Amino acid sequence: MADPTAPDPAEAASAGQEDEQVVDPWQVKTSSDKGIDYDKLITQFGSSRITDDLLERFERLTGKKPHRFMRRGVFFSHRDLSDILDAYEKKAPFYLYTGRGPSSEAMHLGHLIPFIFTKYLQDVFNVPLVVQLTDDEKFLWKNLTADECHELAYKNARDIIACGFDMNKTFIFSDFDYVGGCPEFYKTIVRIEKHVTLNQAKGIFGFTDSDCIGKISFPAIQAAPSFGVSFPAIFGREESVKDVKCLIPCAIDQDPYFRMTRDVAPKLGFHKPALIHSTFFPALQGAQTKMNASQANSSIFLTDTATQIKDKITKEAYSGGRDTLEEHREHGGNTDVDISYQYLTFFLDDDDKLRQIKEDYESGRMLTGELKKELITVLQELVGEHQKRREMVTEDVVKQYMKPRPLCQ
Repeated sequence: MADPTAPDPAEAASAGQEDEQVVDPWQVKTSSDKGIDYDKLITQFGSSRITDDLLERFERLTGKKPHRFMRRGVFFSHRDLSDILDAYEKKAPFYLYTGRGPSSEAMHLGHLIPFIFTKYLQDVFNVPLVVQLTDDEKFLWKNLTADECHELAYKNARDIIACGFDMNKTFIFSDFDYVGGCPEFYKTIVRIEKHVTLNQAKGIFGFTDSDCIGKISFPAIQAAPSFGVSFPAIFGREESVKDVKCLIPCAIDQDPYFRMTRDVAPKLGFHKPALIHSTFFPALQGAQTKMNASQANSSIFLTDTATQIKDKITKEAYSGGRDTLEEHREHGGNTDVDISYQYLTFFLDDDDKLRQIKEDYESGRMLTGELKKELITVLQELVGEHQKRREMVTEDVVKQYMKPRPLCQ
């Protein structure tokens, strides 16, 4: 049940195998030192690249400079972003939706990317946001109990809140809580399920006969927040709620869920959700795979101390430098594969400084140790400030964000 503009999932999977590149909601890997070929993903998934013209229109309408993630191609692909800008221009209602699968107590830097960007979008557009915590999904896919997953959802909520979302415009919810507490949400899930066959689910997600039925039904749960009728406390129960559009910032590995959602939407009388896709945040050991919370040495966690951050970058971060000092001075380093430089493209806000670092490293004027030192400083400050904000998020604050209620629009 893929988007009509997207190629057959089986063909995409086959092409991924030929190029030794696999991207789906459960695994991301490639044999290339440079990481995932995102141009190929755009072709496979049938999405559109974010162009300079689109960025210029964004800035013209909002009066805000596009976020560094947009300027640098971290968020690089979209579906119907122009429709959201049309809605903004016409002052028509829309909202943001993103999520997190709570499989670990400590979130890592890669998990921050969609939330940093969504916070920016909430500030720019001044619209409501819903954040889905898929504790049910992690129970189905991970070796965790339902109670453990539910507890992790609330712990992860503290990190999400620490990103600075406006409480008056933000609703965070656990699936275990909300599916049973909101009849409209469950009705939306069941309506979606009725329009997706088992064969279609297998084709999109690769499910097999040995997968439990919970996995097969889960995509409808992730799809349901794309429609405003799932949130009567926020948008009401009037027929006009069907006119409320949705923009979903997410990593591109989540796109299969929303290709299915976009195919179902017209059958239910809803707008197709718009999406804006990010690249993956690479592991410390290189861009062949994304950062993974289950592999401690591949990740910088939001709970890491300044010393731990320094040690991980110094010892683990893959270098694009040369084998000897003489070779490096003569030929320079390779920023395409150097993890310290790649991380700076995510977190160093100063475009001019980033450009100078790139020039110095590629010319050989800057050494690998000096580049790592730049990154260590940036990450120690980023993580340290996040930890201070998280300490201020009490249980009562979490409950306020996770209470179904009207939001300012």
